[in-house]
Amino acid sequence: MSIQLDNINCFYGAHQALFDIQLDCPAGETLVLLGPSGAGKSSLLRVLNLLEMPRSGNLQIAGNHFDFQKKPDEKSIRELRQNVGMVFQQYNLWPHRTVLDNLLEAPCRVLGLSHDAAMARAEKLLTRLRLNDFAQRYPLHLSGGQQQRVAIARALMMEPQVLLFDEPTAALDPEITAQIVSIIRELAETGITQVIVTHEVEVARKTATRVVYMENGHIVEQGDASCFSQPQTSEFASYLSH
Repeated sequence: MSIQLDNINCFYGAHQALFDIQLDCPAGETLVLLGPSGAGKSSLLRVLNLLEMPRSGNLQIAGNHFDFQKKPDEKSIRELRQNVGMVFQQYNLWPHRTVLDNLLEAPCRVLGLSHDAAMARAEKLLTRLRLNDFAQRYPLHLSGGQQQRVAIARALMMEPQVLLFDEPTAALDPEITAQIVSIIRELAETGITQVIVTHEVEVARKTATRVVYMENGHIVEQGDASCFSQPQTSEFASYLSH
């Protein structure tokens, strides 16, 4: 298994955001987290990168194991984040650095890659994500879709085993959304495990090999892509029909 969650409970102060989450995702799958606003999708995604710290339960991801009876140490969290990349909804690109510099920073600083090795890796990704013409531009001079592709390239520079996406097509027009969907499907063919938070059913249908439907911090239904045509719960059927 690339990802296993066992009895994960997560709180914001006194408010419980996730309840007894049980989840398995084999390596190489594209798992989509679906559900209405406030369902707990983004909280669950952030747990996978320990941006949110559960109060109890176990997490296994990309060869890293955490038992939340005790707080993980900083070294373990750093190791996790080298294996688990994240593409944020707001892109989080460094505005004062060019596209190329955004790609080179983390592999050189965190992985200790030489400048030449990082450049070779960056050039491949710039070509693959059709960003060559933008390498020397600053994020401010890019469209939302271009910034999203740069954010994906930056995460892939670390060669993670798992890639997390938080609403990757939010606020993008249909043409750019189709491009991002195409990139996610291309990545799936490389064997990387992907977890995608979205509220867009069509994006989910086009990308997911597995789906988890959530409401109010609970998993209501989970299974393979056949759930889209044969939902097992009335809640998921109702969501799909909207």
